[in-house]
Amino acid sequence: MNLPNKITVSRVCLIPIFLMVMAVPFHWGTLEWLDTKIPVTHFVGAVIFAVASMTDWIDGHYARKMNLVTNFGKFLDPLADKLLVSTAFILLVGLQLAPAWIVIIIIAREFAVTGLRLILAEGGEVVAANMLGKIKTWTQIIAILLLLLHNFPFAALSFRMDLVALWVALVFTIWSGIDYFYLNRKVFAHSK
Repeated sequence: MNLPNKITVSRVCLIPIFLMVMAVPFHWGTLEWLDTKIPVTHFVGAVIFAVASMTDWIDGHYARKMNLVTNFGKFLDPLADKLLVSTAFILLVGLQLAPAWIVIIIIAREFAVTGLRLILAEGGEVVAANMLGKIKTWTQIIAILLLLLHNFPFAALSFRMDLVALWVALVFTIWSGIDYFYLNRKVFAHSK
């Protein structure tokens, strides 16, 4: 297994650790910064999530730089991203930090695009993420981090940047999903 794939596997391994920190009722106290009260478990979860998210950029960087792009990496990298983001969003709904309907739309888009990728792969096509998809991913990551950190540091300004970021992520999620299906609409054309 090459280095980029090992980094991707490490991201998958961080998901259950993130889940355990966030879901098991540990009582490590609360941090207070700039009028923001953040449970320590949410802070630790945010750090784990941030590290896991950074591995997405790192594995891609090394795969391209060292010409180590593999089918295993093409399969596991987007799967790891979707597992990490979906886990975080579902936990945020459970913690009542994100509206369920927004998370349902985000996760539904991920399932739909994954299904489309499977159909394309069956025909021998592997579609790399485009810039809109990358923007979608990073807006989701930023929204998740702001929600995990209870809107730190913007809470001191009485500005809900966490919710603004979530709405921006929702817009890019829908937009990139529509774009993905539009660009690959030939899959659904009736063959004669």
